[in-house]
Amino acid sequence: MPIIVNLDIMLAKRKVRGKELAEKVGISEQNLSLLRTGKVKGVRFATLERICDVLQCQPGDILEYQSEEDKKRGY
Repeated sequence: MPIIVNLDIMLAKRKVRGKELAEKVGISEQNLSLLRTGKVKGVRFATLERICDVLQCQPGDILEYQSEEDKKRGY
């Protein structure tokens, strides 16, 4: 999938645990885990907004696009 979820990186940078983020955002730990591993097909803007608010980051800090061609090249 060309969308890469870098949520684990932001959690580490902000020294926030997944459980804490889930509570503050208002989602289950299971749903947060699915998001962290990139196993979701979409995310609501409201959820993304709350994540960014808690982590004090931009959506681009969490989500990254990588084309299949770039992936093959190792970028």
